[in-house]
Amino acid sequence: MLEKTTDCKLSEAELTVEKVAVANLPTEIGKFKVAGYRSLTSPEEFVVLYKGEMQRKTPTLVRIHSQCLTGDVFGSIKCDCGPQLEMAMRLIEKEGRGAIVYQQQEGRGIGIVNKIRAYALQDEGADTVEANEKLGFAADARDYKQCADVLYDMGLCEVRVMSNNPDKISALEEAGLHVIERVSLEVDAEEQAAHYLRTKKEKMGHLLEFED
Repeated sequence: MLEKTTDCKLSEAELTVEKVAVANLPTEIGKFKVAGYRSLTSPEEFVVLYKGEMQRKTPTLVRIHSQCLTGDVFGSIKCDCGPQLEMAMRLIEKEGRGAIVYQQQEGRGIGIVNKIRAYALQDEGADTVEANEKLGFAADARDYKQCADVLYDMGLCEVRVMSNNPDKISALEEAGLHVIERVSLEVDAEEQAAHYLRTKKEKMGHLLEFED
């Protein structure tokens, strides 16, 4: 548990995103709503998949999920992204309340084409961190500040973060949200993902029990 006593430090006047549209989204997992957000400071757009009433003082399941076309759409077993997204949806469906912010920062912020270039380097033996760095990028170039803005605009303050990434938790706290709890989102990994998960754990500090 990460419970603290501070209140949200965000305010509506400081938000850098705007809600554009909301619609119903029935899925195989359950009935959700989907909201579209637009950044006021960049071309980035965000999608929020959510269920239930969002309340400032109700600790609520949330996840920041960075776009992973290869895992989320094509079912790649090189990573755990697709199964993590499904698990987060199932946890929200079971609880009856929660939100997933889907951000367009593919490949830890380098974009889909550069991610494929990184994949090619991984085919030659590089791990995910080495591949990004060989291409001249940071190991992880993502920024989560506007994701926090989205969650606050949705009506949230106290959050239970579904993530194995300590950087996401720190980023949401620094942005002004009140992180009550980290909810582990570790999934059964295919053999091909073993090297990827080991790199996450050993080089990026992800909170994984995984052992290969």
